[in-house]
Amino acid sequence: MKKKLLIVLMLLAPIVSRGESVVIQSGNIALVLNVEKGKSPKFMYFGNKLTGDDLKSISTPTEGRMDVYPAYGMNTPVETAFAMTHADGNMSTVLVATGHEVKPQGKTTLTVVHLKDTLYPLYVDLNYRSYADVDMIETWATIRNEEKGKVMLTQFSSGCMPIRRDDVWATHLYGSWANEGRVAEEPLNPGQLVIKNKDGVRNSHTDHAEIMFSLDGKARENCGDVIGAALCYGGNYRLKVETDDTEYHYFFAGINEDNSVCRLKKGQSLETPALAFTYSREGLSGASRNFHRWGRNYKLANGNVERSILLNSWEGVYFDINQQGMDGMMSDIAAMGGELFVMDDGWFGEKYPRKDDSSSLGDWNIDRQKLPDGIEGLLRDAKKYGVKFGIWIEPEMSNTVSELYEKHPDWIIKAPKRNAVLGRGGTQVVLDLSNPKVQDFVFGVVDNLMTKYPEIAYIKWDANMAIMNHGSQYLPMEEQSHLYLAYHEGFKKTLERIRAKYPLLTIQACASGGGRANWGILPWFDEFWVSDDTDALQRVYMQWGTSLFFPAIAMASHISASPNHQTHRLIPLKYRVDVAMSGRLGMEIQPKNMTEEEKALCKNAISEYKQIRPIVQMGNIYRLQSPYENKGVASLMYVDDARQKAVFYWWKTETFVNQHLPRIKMAGLDAGKMYKVHELNRIDNRPLAFEGKTFSGAYLMSQGLEIPYTHHVDYHKNTAWASRVLYLEAQ
Repeated sequence: MKKKLLIVLMLLAPIVSRGESVVIQSGNIALVLNVEKGKSPKFMYFGNKLTGDDLKSISTPTEGRMDVYPAYGMNTPVETAFAMTHADGNMSTVLVATGHEVKPQGKTTLTVVHLKDTLYPLYVDLNYRSYADVDMIETWATIRNEEKGKVMLTQFSSGCMPIRRDDVWATHLYGSWANEGRVAEEPLNPGQLVIKNKDGVRNSHTDHAEIMFSLDGKARENCGDVIGAALCYGGNYRLKVETDDTEYHYFFAGINEDNSVCRLKKGQSLETPALAFTYSREGLSGASRNFHRWGRNYKLANGNVERSILLNSWEGVYFDINQQGMDGMMSDIAAMGGELFVMDDGWFGEKYPRKDDSSSLGDWNIDRQKLPDGIEGLLRDAKKYGVKFGIWIEPEMSNTVSELYEKHPDWIIKAPKRNAVLGRGGTQVVLDLSNPKVQDFVFGVVDNLMTKYPEIAYIKWDANMAIMNHGSQYLPMEEQSHLYLAYHEGFKKTLERIRAKYPLLTIQACASGGGRANWGILPWFDEFWVSDDTDALQRVYMQWGTSLFFPAIAMASHISASPNHQTHRLIPLKYRVDVAMSGRLGMEIQPKNMTEEEKALCKNAISEYKQIRPIVQMGNIYRLQSPYENKGVASLMYVDDARQKAVFYWWKTETFVNQHLPRIKMAGLDAGKMYKVHELNRIDNRPLAFEGKTFSGAYLMSQGLEIPYTHHVDYHKNTAWASRVLYLEAQ
C-alpha cells in the first residue's frame, strides 16, 4: 500500500489556477509554493519530501487563505503579514509575483520570489534558504521603496504559514528572571495566541521567539507530526496564531512593530530577520534534533568545537574580586581537572571602583586596588596552573556614576526632554547602539582587551537592563520610532566587527541570566547562560524547556553551592553534578568552601564528563520523561550519530514513601547493537544491578532499565534526592 502522504498545508482539491510550482527542498523536508506571474503566490505544501508523482498531483488548498505574504488593504478583516502607508497616503497594498530565481550557494540554496505592488514601485523579495544536510528552511522578506516620497511600514513580518485545523497544539516557552525556559502547552482554539517581547535589549526571559506545533494532538516527545518555528532575532518580536472561521490556523512571526513604524526613503530597504521552519514525524525531540543540528552546523559561533569546563567566580565571591582570591580559585579548578577560569563582575573602575552594581560600567580599566598585578598577573597565574583565562564585561551599558557617563551623557538611551529612567543599582543606563560612536566604543571594549591581552580565551558578555524609556539622542525626531530597529542593527554591526577580528574567541551571551537565548544573536556567541538560577532541581525544568530549540553545547550549566543562592534549597552534590553534566559543564562555586570529598567527586565528574563531552555537546537529544508531567522523575539521553555511544540521564524530582515511578524506556539506539552499561558519578557503596552488563538496543528501547529510587550509601549520607548518569557503548 502506498505510504500515506502527510499533508500539512493542503487539501486535495481541483486546480483552479496553476502557476509554476516552486519546490524548496532542505534535507528531508520540502516547501512547495504556487508562483504565477501577476498573482499572489500561494502555499501548497510543507512537510516531508515529496515523490515526483505526488508533486504532480498536489494542488493549492481552497478552504483557507494561502497567500504566502498577505498584504493589508483589499481584504481588511483578515490578519496580514505586511501593511504600509504609501507616499501619497494610500494604505492599501497588492503584492503580486513578477518571477523567481534560484541561487546555489555551497551547501545552501537561496530561492527568491519577487513581488511588486500592482500600482506603486514598492518591491518585496521573499527569500528562502534551504540546506543540503539539515531539515530547516529559513525565510525572510526584503522590502524596497522606489516611490518618489517616503513610505511608512507599519507591519513587516518575516513570514507566515497556514496550518490545517485539526487537534493542533502549541508548545512554547515562558518564564521570568531566574525561571527561564518554562514549557507551556495549549491547544489552538478560535481567536488568537500571541507571544511577544518588548524588552528592547533581551528577549527570552518572559517569552521565547520559538514555537512548536503538534499537528495530531498534544505533543509527544518521540512520535507525532510537528512543525517547529524560530524567529532569529535578538530584539522585540511578535508570534501570532490567528484561528478564524476557515479550515486553517494562520501563523505569523516577525519584529514587534509596536512603536516601531519604519520609514523608508526612496531607494532604501528593510530586511526582516529570518524565520526558520522545520518539520518532523518524530515528535518534539525530532524537531529539536533538527534545530540542534542546524544550529551547530550553521548558526552557533564555533558550533562544532567542544566547550571548555570552567569555573566562574560570580557565586563564589560576587564583587569581592582580589588577586589572591582569583589565584586560589584558578588553583582549585585546575586541581579538579577544569580547563578555564572566568573572572566575573567587580574587577574594573579607577575613579569609581566597582564595589557593587551602582557604578563604573563603561570604565573598563583595571581596579589596581583589587588587582595590583592587573590582568597580566591573572594571565600569569592561569598559565602557572595550566588553565585558560576569561573575563566578564557589560559593554552595552553604563552607570550615571562613571567616567564614561560624565564624558558622554549624550550616548545613553533616554526620552527627549525627560530624565533618563535608571535601572540596576539605581544608576544603570543603556548605551544607544544606533549611534556609530557607541558602536565603536563597544567594539573597542573587546578590541582593547584582546589587543592588550591576546591570551584571554573567553568573554562573558552581560546585559542587565531593558530599554525602559523610548528615545534616541542620536536619531532625528522624525525617526524616533526606529530606536528598537536601529539598536539591534547597531548591535549586529558591532558583533560582526568583533567576530571578523576574533573568530575563535569564546563569547558567552549572559543577559540577566537567560535573556538572550535566541538564534538571532547566537551566530556571534558560542553559548548562553541559561539562567541566573543555578538550583539543580529548577534547572531540570528550565534546561528541559530550553533544549526544545537549543543544543547542550550552547547551554551553560554549572555546579553551584548548597544551600542554593537563589532558592536556598539544599541539594546534594551528586544531584547538582548530574544535572550540570547534561549541558556545557561548569562550576559556579567557591572551591575553598568545599570539603575534600566534594572536590574529589567533582574531579571525578570532570574527568568522566571529558569522556562523554562529544556525545552530550554534539549528539542527538531524545527527551524521555518530562518533569512537567509530574511523574516524579525526569529523563533524557544523548546518542552519537553512529549510534555507538549514548549518555542516559535520570533525575528524581520528588520523594514520597511508597512512591511509584515509571520505568523509562530509552530511545535513539540501534536495535540490533549490544550496549554495555556503566554508571558515571557513582556514589553508591555497591554497583547497580546492571553495571557492566550488555543489553540490546531493542531491549533498552522497549523495556528500559529499573533505576533504584535511592542511593545505597552510608546511613548518615542518605537524602531525599536520587539521580543517575549512565554511559552506554556498543560492543
